Amino acid sequence: MIDDTTKKDIEKISYEVLKQSKSFDVFPTPINNILGHTELTIDNGIDLRNVDYSFIEKLKDKSADRFKILQSGLSKIKGLFFRPEKVIYVDLSQTTGRQNFVKLHEVGHGLLPWQNEIMLALDDNETLKASFEDQFEAEANYFASITLFQQDRFMTEMHKLNLSIDSAMALAKKFGSSVHSSLRNYVLKSKNRCALLVLNPIKKNAGNGSICSKRNLFHSQSFVRDIGELKLPEEYGYKWDFARHFKFGQKYKKGEISLETINDEYLDCSYQYFFNSFNIFVFIFPKGEVNKSKTQVILQNI
Repeated sequence: MIDDTTKKDIEKISYEVLKQSKSFDVFPTPINNILGHTELTIDNGIDLRNVDYSFIEKLKDKSADRFKILQSGLSKIKGLFFRPEKVIYVDLSQTTGRQNFVKLHEVGHGLLPWQNEIMLALDDNETLKASFEDQFEAEANYFASITLFQQDRFMTEMHKLNLSIDSAMALAKKFGSSVHSSLRNYVLKSKNRCALLVLNPIKKNAGNGSICSKRNLFHSQSFVRDIGELKLPEEYGYKWDFARHFKFGQKYKKGEISLETINDEYLDCSYQYFFNSFNIFVFIFPKGEVNKSKTQVILQNI
């Protein structure tokens, strides 16, 4: 958990980087402009997906006798920062939105001055999760998120749009983020009562008929305040509409559902389902919840 003082320090550094690189109100967020303002570089000639063990070990050897190596025991490395050469490497097989976040995460390791003792940072899908508890990794994740979404610009753009999963997906495209990151940010910053259920497909169906499992569940502050958190299971089978949507190969659907809360009450909800080939997203809000705007988003090729 990052304390408020540290958050403010990170926000100040992020703001100065965005301002000095003239990246505010430029869309998608110009990662190359931001990098150009720092002394850090991206080496696109090396794809972390293809490097062998010896490449990482050489970097470790250059770092181990001097300062700290962060998360040295990882596999499937998605991002890497090597301070002695001020260079960042990424797994180039990731989507553009995911790469943008990973690059800014590594920039965070490089720019946050109290992390100067880190000579080598290795990051995988676990360390890049918002819920990861290591202090330095949490700080780098926070820096990446507020920089990619340009501080308060995300909320400014969000309030122009209707309450819908389409709006969050449009914001992902606008800022250059992953759909997952945009949807999470959308729900956590929304003034409306809404929630986001993120599911992982189960590749080999278990004997109990489960089709997908819960990865994350996020609620807006107003949802928790007025209703309480949802009480949802860890796995989902055929009785759940959105599990059937996935099983039958559907990419985008809308529907209605009654869900239990932690207060042992049932809430009639509308939901919007989307599958992006990696995760299943279920955007949930109470029936009748609206956020009218002058701008309606219509996504093409869903």
